[in-house]
Amino acid sequence: MPASALVLMRVMGGFQFPPIAASLVFGLGILSAAFLLSWAAEAAEHDISHALALSFVAIIAVLPEYAVDFTLVWKAGDDPAYAAYAVANMTGANRLLIGLAWPLVVILTWFKQRTSRVGLHRSQAIELGFMGAATLYAFTIPLKGRLDLIDAAVLIGLFVAYMWFNSRVEVREPDLVGPSSLIGGLSTRRRRTVVLLIFAFAATVIFASAEPFAEGMISTGKGLGIDEFLLIQWVAPLAS
Repeated sequence: MPASALVLMRVMGGFQFPPIAASLVFGLGILSAAFLLSWAAEAAEHDISHALALSFVAIIAVLPEYAVDFTLVWKAGDDPAYAAYAVANMTGANRLLIGLAWPLVVILTWFKQRTSRVGLHRSQAIELGFMGAATLYAFTIPLKGRLDLIDAAVLIGLFVAYMWFNSRVEVREPDLVGPSSLIGGLSTRRRRTVVLLIFAFAATVIFASAEPFAEGMISTGKGLGIDEFLLIQWVAPLAS
């Protein structure tokens, strides 16, 4: 994709973009890489279970956002001002997910099927069970007034256990459409090679874009007189 090519051109050639252009180019680079990762993950359903593939898709869906937030957190170690940006970015992403993305699923279901509820299959009991456990544990964090390595170990452990359970689900022939169907139609060796190459390329673009995208958003806000916290909290999560 053109945006991804521009990102790699900047990384390899050291080409510098003005702040507004950087926000646009690297934001599109992150978006295009996310599409590539989603197509590759869907095509991978030929080799792994559907539930495990959805787990990878879930990781992929938040990887661009986390890459931006990791960059802000890393910079906060040298400049405390970035800590506020990191918090604004993550809270904005969660607000969009809970306040917009989940209701949007219900709205689209109603628009297509004229029903006010979204039915869940019994096979999704694993997802709901682990999400419920993580939610209940999350209530202990504000009660303690801090987030520490123990919390990280518990939550990461829950996710690893969730992935392990999904890896034991039977592999079924996927019903793919679009680019993922094209990739899935390749021979086994070529399909696996293409999927791995797409993962590597897209991940490189995402991590190469995270820092200049975040810096571009901050510089754009300051240059245009727009509150940079507003851009980091709402525009950056929406783009990534």
